[in-house]
This record gives sequence, structure tokens and C-alpha cells, in this order.
Amino acid sequence: MMIQDEYIDFAIARQKHIALIAHDTKKHELIEWVEKNKDILKNHFLCGTGTTARLIVDKTGLPVKAYNSGPLGGDQQIGSRIVEGNIDFVIFFWDPLSSQPHDPDVKALLRICVVYDIPVANNRSTADFLITSQYMNDDYERHVLNYNKVIQGRLDELAK
Repeated sequence: MMIQDEYIDFAIARQKHIALIAHDTKKHELIEWVEKNKDILKNHFLCGTGTTARLIVDKTGLPVKAYNSGPLGGDQQIGSRIVEGNIDFVIFFWDPLSSQPHDPDVKALLRICVVYDIPVANNRSTADFLITSQYMNDDYERHVLNYNKVIQGRLDELAK
């Protein structure tokens, strides 16, 4: 039986599951940002794509679960963890001026963040605003559109 509600609420707990991702030209900037915010981030569960995760561990000492590098499917792995409900928050220092061989994967990850109402920061200033938000120290209810209901409605229209 499908839930008939227009929206489905999901809780983001006080202790967040945060994905840390950076394109090559932004890795140094992300590492600086993580170091600056180490006292906040140490209270959360961290993961990231391959090289980025390894560099953060090496440079900051924070524990970070590593997935594959972005071009080898890491962005897709992070996206699947969002779908499974295992990532609450994404910090992705994205380089809009460099061509990436895995641009479709990046777009898919950002799309999944929107579909599942996941906070995502693509630059330092947005990351600063998010990490200092009152919600970083509290539970938060995400209000996600029930896409199963939307799809069923579209199928019902096509069947007419």
C-alpha cells in the first residue's frame, strides 16, 4: 500500500551524517574549511569521496568513511546513501569552471539532494551558513514530496 500523503516527513537527528566532497581544484579549500570547523564536525559522522576523504583524515585527523573517488562512482555511492536515508547533509566544494569527466554523476547527486530535501553547500559561504545554523545542534524534520504519489497520479492520467 502506498502512502497517500502529499509529503513525507523524515528526521535529521542532532548528530548528522555529513558527506564531504570536493573537486580537485577545491580540495585544499575544503580541507581548510574542515580544519576551521573541526570542533563542530567532530560531533558528527563524516564520509566522503575517495581522495577527499583520505586527505581530510590525513590533514585534520577526523575520522571520515571513504567511498570511491567521484569519477569512479563515489558521487553515485553518496547519492545511494542519501536515498537509503544514511546521509543528512552534503558539503560539496564544486568547481564550476573545470570540466569534469563525471559531470552527469555530479548532476545526479545534486538532483538526489533536492529530491530528498538534503541541505547541500557548493561553496564556502553556503557551508559556513549551514554549519552555523541553529539546526546543526538540533533535530530537524525534512518535508519530502511523496514522489510515489506523484508518479501514481501521472500513471492514472495516462491510463485515462
